[in-house]
Amino acid sequence: MTDNGEDLILEHLRALRNEVRAQGVKMDEQFETVRLRLGSIETQLVGIHSDVAVLHARMDKFESRLDRIERRLEIREEV
Repeated sequence: MTDNGEDLILEHLRALRNEVRAQGVKMDEQFETVRLRLGSIETQLVGIHSDVAVLHARMDKFESRLDRIERRLEIREEV
């Protein structure tokens, strides 16, 4: 009876170990997916920052052109 009980316990422990191992592999796969998605988000964010920098440069050009037009037309408001 003792051998059967020990065998049964060992069998259950092995099954639990295999289940925990399988869950670990599944979690590793999910973590890899999250890591890849985070990398994609970071790349997109860099692109957005670049686009914002380009827009700021364009706005600066517009501002300098508008200042020049106002000066030439003598419609600049003095602050």
